[in-house]
Amino acid sequence: MEKKIVCYGVREYEIPTFKKLEKQYGYSLDLREPFLTNENYKDAYNWQIVMVRGNCFLNKESLKDLKEHGLKYLLTRTAGYNHIDIQAAKELGIKVAFVPGYSPNAISELAVTLAMMLLRNTAYSTNRTSKGDFTISNQMFSREIRECTVGILGCGRIGCTTATLFKGLGARVIGYDVFQSDYAKKTVEFMPLNQFLKEADVISCHMPYIKGQNENFISKDFFDQMKEGSILVNTARGEVLDTSAALDAIESGKLSGLGIDVIADEKSHFFKKYDLNKISDPLMERIISLYPKVIVTPHVASSTDKALNDMIEVSLQNMDEYILKGTCKNSLTDK
Repeated sequence: MEKKIVCYGVREYEIPTFKKLEKQYGYSLDLREPFLTNENYKDAYNWQIVMVRGNCFLNKESLKDLKEHGLKYLLTRTAGYNHIDIQAAKELGIKVAFVPGYSPNAISELAVTLAMMLLRNTAYSTNRTSKGDFTISNQMFSREIRECTVGILGCGRIGCTTATLFKGLGARVIGYDVFQSDYAKKTVEFMPLNQFLKEADVISCHMPYIKGQNENFISKDFFDQMKEGSILVNTARGEVLDTSAALDAIESGKLSGLGIDVIADEKSHFFKKYDLNKISDPLMERIISLYPKVIVTPHVASSTDKALNDMIEVSLQNMDEYILKGTCKNSLTDK
């Protein structure tokens, strides 16, 4: 079998890492910038092996057509996989593998950064100084993180890494998760959700998204139970947050800050440049208008050298396993 893979959603800064690992693992990689989606999937006709990222959405119809035109293996260099119809792939006989984990520090460091920017009002302050205003205002007065309680919502590998970083800054760290692992108990103090919301000054979300189970888990009711003037950061999945409800909480003063790296239906909102004089997307217009109380990064939490290397390398290792064994430990369709 020829070790040729077409890779979609490749950004310019990722190319050197792809090239390095291509040589190391003996593959021929065709690197393409566009996402592979239900609109342009025919671009992958006649490729046996395709590698995608999180914003490459492929449904049953697309997968069926790709299968008929040669697709045998689909590698997603992501931990999440709700962008692919896994059941359809299984029925069609397409082998799909994912990357169960990559540098947790990448996501955790951004979560801490967003939280600290909001806590210390740095976006607000630097926005003023960038316009020549070096006076001091009341909003520049802030709390210290060591006097705060940080709540980790979702205490898996990334959540625990985030908790460790916050503890290193001196914060008290509490946690909420439906599954309370012994590993997490070493780092966070678990408590029921209502108590968790009542005590946290900062909440950092690291919940996985499970379709049909936890959409908009962070809702109006969730915000109503939070402390006045608290901060929410979401670097997990956009679908678990009701963004409109979060913006309502900012406008009412319930939240003092909102930091997000993800948003539901990202392909409709992110990865484009808006003309601030005529924004046709009402949700994004509202988000932008609330800066600097609302700060957004366009899904770049995993955009670090270590995380990128992990995602590509594990994907190539997955393919090596398929070639050598016919299956792989990270398969989503052989179970």
